[in-house]
Amino acid sequence: MALLLTALRVLLGGFFALTGAAKLSEEISAPASQQMKALFVQFAEVFPLKVFGYQPDPMTYQVAVGWLELLAGLLLVLGPRILQEISHLLLIVLMMGAIFTLVCLKESLDTCIPAIVCLALLLLLDICRFLVPTKKKVVRPTRKKTPSTFKKSRE
Repeated sequence: MALLLTALRVLLGGFFALTGAAKLSEEISAPASQQMKALFVQFAEVFPLKVFGYQPDPMTYQVAVGWLELLAGLLLVLGPRILQEISHLLLIVLMMGAIFTLVCLKESLDTCIPAIVCLALLLLLDICRFLVPTKKKVVRPTRKKTPSTFKKSRE
């Protein structure tokens, strides 16, 4: 089970790292990059913090989401346990924001499914880490026997 969860963590981390890199670079996929620029203009219009008077610039928003996905994905794959947990939390919040945005834009269910699946897999990974016991190193102190101990035990 632990191996399965590790494989899921690596696949999800790789997926988020690649999607983040695609948001940051036009060289990965030029048509997808142009499409993302148009989408982030729409996403900025329904940004969740708009209620509080903050509306981001679409390009800044795309770059911020790209860096967040890239770094959190890499930490999910390569980071120590505490950073993996932080990246879980960040990616869960990001996917909840993505679903919120798509619902506000009244997108079809087909459009929402990738974000829902990613959120479900992240939640599954997060919940299963409590269910699967981790191996903990038990350090037992060693007692050194001194020559005087040997003499006392012989007598």
